[in-house]
Amino acid sequence: MSGLDEKKWFTEIFEASGSVFGLAITEKLDEVQSPFQHIEIFDTTHFGKLMVIDGCTMVSTRENFLYHEMMSHPALFTHPNPKNVVIIGGGDCGTLREVLKHPGVESVHQIDIDEQVTRMAEKYFPELCASNNDPRATIRFDDGIKFMQEAAPASIDVVIVDSTDPVGPGEGLFNRAFYQSCLKALRPGGILVQQSESPLIHLQLLTDMRQAMLDAGFAALQTLNFPQMIYPSGWWTCTLARKEEGFNGFREADAASAQLDADYYNVDIHKAAMALPNFVQKAFAGQK
Repeated sequence: MSGLDEKKWFTEIFEASGSVFGLAITEKLDEVQSPFQHIEIFDTTHFGKLMVIDGCTMVSTRENFLYHEMMSHPALFTHPNPKNVVIIGGGDCGTLREVLKHPGVESVHQIDIDEQVTRMAEKYFPELCASNNDPRATIRFDDGIKFMQEAAPASIDVVIVDSTDPVGPGEGLFNRAFYQSCLKALRPGGILVQQSESPLIHLQLLTDMRQAMLDAGFAALQTLNFPQMIYPSGWWTCTLARKEEGFNGFREADAASAQLDADYYNVDIHKAAMALPNFVQKAFAGQK
């Protein structure tokens, strides 16, 4: 549920957790009903532009770097030599921009089913779309599930699932069948990374998602924490799944020397993100 009252606050109500999040706005700038979802753009008093999809906050000018950097850099520095990357979803193009900061990456295919998300981002978040014309980038508006089903075996180094919540267009991106397609398409040593919601209020979904990855055949998992103010609880995660071998650190020297122009990610942040609180460790007990 969401609403805009006379005090000009955009509010998103999280019924399942009995909580609410809001941002003060000055005006609604735009809205469009795509074939898949309802997209709104607001101007806020303190967070710049705000994109809302089906009543849920997606991205704002002020804080989007937290999510986009953590969805890309940890996985790319964990892989020994990522060259070919696929982004499923990611229509605002912020994750694409971060991936393309890695000079060793040779190609990035972004597959998002809803072209209107990208068109809205180009208009209201042009900074996120700054790398859309990079010759290494290919942006397609298509079904990401179908794309992964048809991907050539052992053709991709890193798959980033930058999706909405597991409802509507994002629902099919959180199950064993999709993960099996990703596993087949990954090269030896390949990594799948997916946004995995809040451990505080979505713990069952997170553990179910991890189990589906294991059931699909992934050999090892690593869940990373990061702050995300405009999402439920303000505490978010992404989960890495590796095709082979376990997670034994990351390329610290490369991460330390990289010229990423990052606002959040660095070596110490990466190390801290790997630490899990006791209740999460307990929930993951028995999983790899």
